[in-house]
This record gives sequence, structure tokens and C-alpha cells, in this order.
Amino acid sequence: MKIKLLAIGKTDNKNLIALIDEYQNRLKHYIKFEMEIIPDIKNVKNLSEIQQKEKEGTLILSKLQNTDQLVLLDDKGSDFTSIQFSQYLQKKMNSGIKQLVLVIGGPYGFSEAVYKKSTGKIALSKMTFSHQMIRLFIVEQLYRGFTILKNEPYHHE
Repeated sequence: MKIKLLAIGKTDNKNLIALIDEYQNRLKHYIKFEMEIIPDIKNVKNLSEIQQKEKEGTLILSKLQNTDQLVLLDDKGSDFTSIQFSQYLQKKMNSGIKQLVLVIGGPYGFSEAVYKKSTGKIALSKMTFSHQMIRLFIVEQLYRGFTILKNEPYHHE
């Protein structure tokens, strides 16, 4: 299985970029991982929230293959402990899917078309975080999940 993280908009904080890169490099020891940034929509001032979500949704859906399994990072999704998340990852790998695509949406969430295409939603917290920070959190949790599966000493219960 391969994991792809799609995110709307670039990260401009150099400290966050360095940490995201560090965990991406660590993660590559366990699984094929790719992060793809979808550029911000231009002229959003002239668009309603729905129009912005639809434009972002079209871009998100254009990045998918037919065999991809799409899971949204959404505050209304399922929440997991780190151990439960590692078990979730193991089930995904055991299911034989080629690519798991995790998506961090724009400021207003996802379009209806993206929700319909998705096979699940994961909440990292009930709190709201910047989309830039969520990238770091999910990459770290993916790394943590794989160290749990390998019984490595990164995670402590």
C-alpha cells in the first residue's frame, strides 16, 4: 500500500516545513508516502464558500485514481487513539488497497462531491488547527502508527 496526503495551499512556515520533512523521511522507512500540495484557489474574494469548496473539490478529485481509497481529515470524522489508528492502518494494508489518499481540505471543508467519493473521515481533534499544522500532525501520527505496528520504542502508553 502507498499513502498519499493531499493538502490545499502551501505551507510558508519554515519550522513547520522542516518538521514535516523530518517525519516524511522517517515514514518512508515503513511505507511509500507522498505529499502533494494543491495550490490555493485564486480570486477567492469573488467566490462564495460553496463555490470555493466546489473548485477545491474538483482539484482534489482530479488527483485520484479509480482504485484509490479516499479518506478525509474532517472534524466530524472518527477519532482514534494512536494505537487504534495503527490498527486502522493495518486493516487498510490488509485489505489490499493500492493507495490510501488522505485529504486536508481548505478553510471551509469539502464539497459534496468529495464527501460522496470518500470512504471515511478521520478527526485528529475536536479543536480547530491551521491546515499547515494538520500536515505535521497527520504525518507524525502516521509515523507513530507504523512504529506501534513494528513494536518500536517511539510510542509510550
